[in-house]
Amino acid sequence: MGETHEPHRGMKSVPPAIGLVARLRAYFFAGVLVTAPAAITFYVAWMVINFVDRQVTPLLPSSLPFGIPGLGFLILIVTLMAIGALTAGFLGRVFIHTGERLLARMPVIRSIYSATKQIFETVLRQQSAAFREVVLVEYPRKGLWTVAFITGVATNEVRRVLGDQTVNIFIPTTPNPTSGFLLFVPRRDLIVLAMTVEEGIKLVVSGGLVTPSGTETAGTITPNAMS
Repeated sequence: MGETHEPHRGMKSVPPAIGLVARLRAYFFAGVLVTAPAAITFYVAWMVINFVDRQVTPLLPSSLPFGIPGLGFLILIVTLMAIGALTAGFLGRVFIHTGERLLARMPVIRSIYSATKQIFETVLRQQSAAFREVVLVEYPRKGLWTVAFITGVATNEVRRVLGDQTVNIFIPTTPNPTSGFLLFVPRRDLIVLAMTVEEGIKLVVSGGLVTPSGTETAGTITPNAMS
């Protein structure tokens, strides 16, 4: 009689029910998270295809009764493949060599062509080491670190002045990684990260919101890494 029963110590408290407004808001943000990346990707791809179509379609015969979306982009891809196949032969190499000799005699054009060709050859070369490693460097002052990408080893005059242990790094800007700064840094002052170049670019573009998970620091640069 008159006994009071204390609640069981092992019982867990029941969490309060989520309100209707909070649930709808969670559904809304979940929908944005799923659809926004895909929508932006398709939108950018569609803009690129439409841009190429507007440049190529006027060159096509006007006998087509209707327009085909993406036809100009497809023709551009096929044309580039055909040019690549032709330049792989003897006559194609002779034609390219003759054209480059003519361009080399033009004072302004030769500088633009030479720089552009060297950049594309460096980036598109299958065995290229450009943008293969992500590093941390103290910049713009001691105590502050920023993400950078190794683009190669210093050569020629830069190597003679600064020494053999100097590498070229590119420091991109946020959120546009196509612009940035070129620095020549001693390899001992860099910390190589285990993240991939793609993860490093995501980190830069997102302003640090998207960070790779499960990676460990690879350590400082070794001579074998740049050979």
